[in-house]
Amino acid sequence: MKVYHHITDFQTLPNAIVTIGTFDGVHLGHQKILKRLVEIAELTNGETVVLTFWPHPRMVVSKDSQNLRLLSTLDEKIEFLSQNGVQHLVVIPFTREFSELSSEEFVQQILVETIGTKKLVIGYDHHFGRNREGSFEYLQQNALRYGFEIEEISRQEIDNLTVSSTKIRQALLEGNIQTANELLQRQYSFTGLVAKGRQLGRTLGFPTANVQVSEAFKLIPADGVYAVRVQVRHQMYGGVMNIGLRPTVSGMGRTQEVHIFDFNEDIYGEKIVVVLVAYIRAEQKFEGLDALKAQIELDRMAAIQHLK
Repeated sequence: MKVYHHITDFQTLPNAIVTIGTFDGVHLGHQKILKRLVEIAELTNGETVVLTFWPHPRMVVSKDSQNLRLLSTLDEKIEFLSQNGVQHLVVIPFTREFSELSSEEFVQQILVETIGTKKLVIGYDHHFGRNREGSFEYLQQNALRYGFEIEEISRQEIDNLTVSSTKIRQALLEGNIQTANELLQRQYSFTGLVAKGRQLGRTLGFPTANVQVSEAFKLIPADGVYAVRVQVRHQMYGGVMNIGLRPTVSGMGRTQEVHIFDFNEDIYGEKIVVVLVAYIRAEQKFEGLDALKAQIELDRMAAIQHLK
């Protein structure tokens, strides 16, 4: 997959089969659109093109952007799209100036003159351009003038999947990892650097990696204990993770701490990927360190069963 980080880097194609969207999470609904995009390209000897935006438009134009949490970073989105048969990915820098483009300007300048769109595939209720004035109906009415065909993935087709980025976010915030993973068609993950903590886990016989996620907008699931897989130095290990305030040891802020099974190397400052497999239990406060240690052992055994 070729990735273009500005529209001016793209060279017009003779038969571009195009879709547009933010594609946060590249979930099951998005995958349906991408599958149709690939089918059309194969039938017409065309090339698939995805137009997406970064940062997320709501980060630029929404008043509550500080509260926005996303399912995927830009790097993750690029990786997920590459796994779905996309040949060309155009990442358009989303700015306030860009948000002021009218639907006519967007279609004419980008879809027609720059991309060379021959067919556009969009999800239902897709809007674009200033104040979201562009719509499927607008495109249908002007398709002949623009010189490309338009196809909409119907509401019924997507609704039958009962999937949306909002529904996945809500599931994760409730600790419902199973539902989130089913709707994503993969296991939810996040990446972070291992930072030095208080090293209390080591004294309990369960050393943990304190994972710091640099992207503040990346959604971290609900507080609790999870069975996870951890990618370290291109190797995958099982593990158990606690997300939360660590009330038994008077934690000073929310953390993500993972105990990696059968691993005892110094990885401070290194980047690791945590893949969430199953929710085990809610975070709770114990009477003391002995009770906490006993529960961690139970959590470890539960995680091993989930990972099987």
